[in-house]
Amino acid sequence: MIDEILAYNRQFVAEKQYEAFATSKYPDKKIAIVTCMDTRLTHMLPAALGIKNGDVKMIKNAGGTITNPFDSTVRSLLVAIYELGVNEVMVIGHTGCGVQGMNAAEMLGHMRNRGIDEEHISLMRHCGIDLDSWLHGFDDTPAAVLETVDLIRNHPLVPRDISVRGFIIDSVTGALSPLD
Repeated sequence: MIDEILAYNRQFVAEKQYEAFATSKYPDKKIAIVTCMDTRLTHMLPAALGIKNGDVKMIKNAGGTITNPFDSTVRSLLVAIYELGVNEVMVIGHTGCGVQGMNAAEMLGHMRNRGIDEEHISLMRHCGIDLDSWLHGFDDTPAAVLETVDLIRNHPLVPRDISVRGFIIDSVTGALSPLD
């Protein structure tokens, strides 16, 4: 499949299709969106929000939440705020999220089934990694979004003048519901 993607990319560049996406690194709407990596949101979320290439900084991860105040999502937000002029943050969860109800024991079982050696799992635990917590999902999507909103609003490195709001998007219809 990767070879097919590479072939398509060569054609995309040769036909100069990239010209339709020209923009700067600065988000025109000065908004950063933290959301889930769910494939249903790839095109629907921008379409449902009326955003186009260059409008926002989109930060995606599993679940669209922040699990650690010093993870790569927070780092990305700080770059967006201090280097790229973002002054509003939207945290957007979605219905039917795969991280909701995700079970760490099941994921560790999948890892073992795919050949991850028990020694490596034990080493992670020995080094202080709480795999059960790190690999656990959340039970309530709105609560997880609001927890992330609270973490961003109260983060010691996020300026108080940054507006941070939480939402849930319907994965089927694209309807956006505010949480706060």
